[in-house]
Amino acid sequence: MSSTAPSPRARIGIDFGTTNSVVVVATPDGGTRTARFAFPGHADSETCRTLLCLWQEEERGRLMLHEAIGAAAIDAYLDDPAESRLIMSMKSYLAQTSFSETRLVGRRLTLEMLVGQFVAGLARAAGVDPAQAQAIVGRPVRFAGDAPDDAFGEQRLRDGFRAAGFGEIAVALEPEAAGWRFAQRLQAPATILVGDFGGGTSDFSVLRFDPAAGRAVPLGHAGVGIAGDQFDYRIIDRVVSPELGRDGTYRIMGGAPLPVPIEWYASLARWHRLSLMRTPQTLRAIAEVARTASDPAKLDALAMLVADQQGQALYRAVGAAKSALSAADSTVLRFSYKDIRIERAIARAEFESWIAPDLAQFDAAIGEALANAGLTEDGIDRVFLTGGTSFVPAVRALFVDRFGAARVDRGGEFVSVAEGLALMGR
Repeated sequence: MSSTAPSPRARIGIDFGTTNSVVVVATPDGGTRTARFAFPGHADSETCRTLLCLWQEEERGRLMLHEAIGAAAIDAYLDDPAESRLIMSMKSYLAQTSFSETRLVGRRLTLEMLVGQFVAGLARAAGVDPAQAQAIVGRPVRFAGDAPDDAFGEQRLRDGFRAAGFGEIAVALEPEAAGWRFAQRLQAPATILVGDFGGGTSDFSVLRFDPAAGRAVPLGHAGVGIAGDQFDYRIIDRVVSPELGRDGTYRIMGGAPLPVPIEWYASLARWHRLSLMRTPQTLRAIAEVARTASDPAKLDALAMLVADQQGQALYRAVGAAKSALSAADSTVLRFSYKDIRIERAIARAEFESWIAPDLAQFDAAIGEALANAGLTEDGIDRVFLTGGTSFVPAVRALFVDRFGAARVDRGGEFVSVAEGLALMGR
């Protein structure tokens, strides 16, 4: 009798991000292959926007739930925004015990179910069968949100991947994974600091790598629940919100002027909260305030932006301005929709003054990671930076000032975590 040994499960590194997600497959020759995502009408990309659109359609007399992810989710949402829901920044809620479930398109859905639906779609788009794969999933050192429960966040992350059909799941810290990827460049044992900047979290890890032994020893970690999305918040807060009435006043029954409710602009500046404003109650409240506002046209513009679901277009304009400031000393943020016209020059120095409190948090976390490792700057051989925020000159300067330009390196900014996860699985 002959027997056939079961084929080994594919090892898949998955960087499930706040803004973008990446899938990398470990290849038999010891290398990696990054999945590319192709959506109709969009250019192929190594990253998939972490977006999920849900809607219902009647089929054979029954309402059936449909879904789309990534760029296709935006298309589906814009095709029928009134009858669909666009889910954003799921990762930001993982460690928040206050968020357990919601009702969407007439159904009760837990956060784990939403993560599972997105991840299942991500796997399909990457050509991966979850039942035949071992998933190595990244998690931040500190999850995003107020007072996050990191253990709870990791458990919900695992449950979400199980809901997607993955049976074998390992979880690793994202900066350690990036370290594994960068360690392939090392020729001798070295102590490295990895700065991993995502959309919602930033993590810093000190590791000792021995390339000959293929082994990494974690020495110290630190993390903060802010990253690239926080920089977007600063631009919206300083440039966009004043144009939509934030600094105005209104009156109740002819009384003294009152400030326009600030909570609207807190939600406007957090892209995963903006869609939650599109409720009849909130839109009525904005209209009511506009009737006696010092600048009613700006409040009307805010209501129109929310009601017509123009958040994605707004955030694209903000992101483009932020990117431009990484290469130029100044740029112009431009956004227009119907009667809304926002055009504002932003100098890099001005932008850096806005993000100064965030840079201070990054700097403190770098110091904390070093202290946890029992090291000073002199004990670090190499510094590796990953994530889109590492392009921001003021962020890179934090590391250059501490470690010197010769020790600071960068590369694979958007795929290094997933590559490292796949390599760790090996």
